[in-house]
Amino acid sequence: MYRKVTLGRLFVTAVAAGVVGAAAQAGELSVKEGETIAFMGDSITQAGARHPHGYVRLVIKGLQAAGVKATAIPAGISGHKSNQMLARLERDVLIKKPDWMTLSCGVNDVWHGARGVALEPYKQNITEIVEQCQAAGVKVMILTATMISEDAADARNVKLAPYNEFLRALAKEKSCLLADLNADMQAATAKAADKKNGKLLTRDGVHMNPAGNEMMATGILRAFGLGEEQVAAARKSWAE
Repeated sequence: MYRKVTLGRLFVTAVAAGVVGAAAQAGELSVKEGETIAFMGDSITQAGARHPHGYVRLVIKGLQAAGVKATAIPAGISGHKSNQMLARLERDVLIKKPDWMTLSCGVNDVWHGARGVALEPYKQNITEIVEQCQAAGVKVMILTATMISEDAADARNVKLAPYNEFLRALAKEKSCLLADLNADMQAATAKAADKKNGKLLTRDGVHMNPAGNEMMATGILRAFGLGEEQVAAARKSWAE
């Protein structure tokens, strides 16, 4: 049984100027009625699609609360890194011809250490993923990689920082929407009076708990163009 979690006071949205796209800035929803959204990612995304309170399901429910019925195409696989996501992009996303794809990638590239993916090949993999999607007519939203432990000073988060800086720059360069979830997560953990022993938004420092899934979904919905009243309606629908 999940306890009800209210995130409104926990975090602020940190979206780089000029990156979220003209539609989102103007308050117009980027996702249209009947469109499909592929959610590419790792275990966080896999769980986000499988669990009723996972962020993928919350995004779809939040869009519905805003009057837009969209369909999710789950494409998260536990443990996957940028090279593996690139290798399966055609099979898991492009062949299904979605209108949108959200890309959540970077945690395992850093977290897996020597078995991870260094920054330069990561940049190449992510750029290729975005370019292949855009060439196929799939619109892309880039999600910055969430924290590895809820401690911003952790060496893994320090190592992750340039990966996220690259994602922000790439989103701007390729005119992708950006949900800066890492910034949202850092803001939430920094502001919280009770940090819950490093489990404010995660159950183990990495994988999201209900509050973390709401944080991710809220950031994505805002990047899609939902205003604060629509976000509030989304949260109400989640509670119901």
